[in-house]
Amino acid sequence: MVFTFEQRRKAVLNWRSASFVLFEQIIRKVLWTLYWRGSAQLRERIEDELRPPEQPDVKPKKELPDPVAVLEQVTTFVRLAKDGACMAGDRRVHHTERSRWRLTFRRLAADALAALHTGRPGPAQQAVAEIVGLACAMKSCAYFHSDDPVEAAKFVVSDAVAALWESVLRDDGFTAFARRVPEQLIRWEAEYGWTRRGYGQVPEKEAPLAVPLGRMLTTPDMRRTFTGSYLEALDAAGHADPGRPRAVHGSFGATRYRRHERAKDLAAWHEMLLDRFAATPEDELLDRLTASPALAGAELTFLRARLAERRGDTAHAATLAAECLNELPGHQHYAEFAVAVGAALPAPTRRMLAERAAILGNTP
Repeated sequence: MVFTFEQRRKAVLNWRSASFVLFEQIIRKVLWTLYWRGSAQLRERIEDELRPPEQPDVKPKKELPDPVAVLEQVTTFVRLAKDGACMAGDRRVHHTERSRWRLTFRRLAADALAALHTGRPGPAQQAVAEIVGLACAMKSCAYFHSDDPVEAAKFVVSDAVAALWESVLRDDGFTAFARRVPEQLIRWEAEYGWTRRGYGQVPEKEAPLAVPLGRMLTTPDMRRTFTGSYLEALDAAGHADPGRPRAVHGSFGATRYRRHERAKDLAAWHEMLLDRFAATPEDELLDRLTASPALAGAELTFLRARLAERRGDTAHAATLAAECLNELPGHQHYAEFAVAVGAALPAPTRRMLAERAAILGNTP
């Protein structure tokens, strides 16, 4: 049988086409055999590469995690961390898991935040609160092998808290929001953020909790009601602090230090309250704030000085500003305010201002 040139050409093309299809099938099988044991992200990437051009890229919608299961996992993880099991000497945590705590922390935090968008946000809100509480404690407690655990976990506390509070306001209403959020604000707010070093990728993304909170309080009535609940929670925190013991003075010193730190941590929020309520019908809320037993130290005195200045009592503001500088003579904000109200400056403060003026004068 003799084939024409056209028949031979078609046979060659068919053979090449069949060979190409067979080669493509072999490549698909080899790739899948190599990578099917990998992560879900890697498998999805291989599937995208093997998908024919005519087949549309339709990815299944990722299911939200179960809030109850997430809360159980988070509670277990937080308990083990606070028990010291993630450091050493505890069989409840495998030694390989101790070195992978960052991955576990990120996964649980992501699952808890994702579960806020389910139909049952209550357990998810508790899980996020547990994670945030652990992150706040990690700044001063060695729960993991890391010199800066919050930075290592890539966990932005302010973003997580904002998502939590938005969920409470959206799903539970403003009444529950005003009842629960003030105590969390007092407990979680930090003057210099939540990392130990204060620099890196995470601190660049952090913000005071007063910033997202201010965005959520959209009406004057919401601000007034929330501030009333906040002052009640602040007084409760002050009364819960241990008082002076009869025989030793260590607890009293710790209490005073805690109130000093609390006043500094909440300074941004108090400044926001001062801007909103000074010289308004709700001005009496600021009197309750400055008289709270939960606050102490130079920051409280500075708040009182600014309130006196807003009310036109410049002489009293100058006296209080001088008290602040007697305690912290090198504080730049205190010094600038004292100069503005004409307060008497201590000698160290005058030297500091003179040195800075000389430096600025020599700057081209």
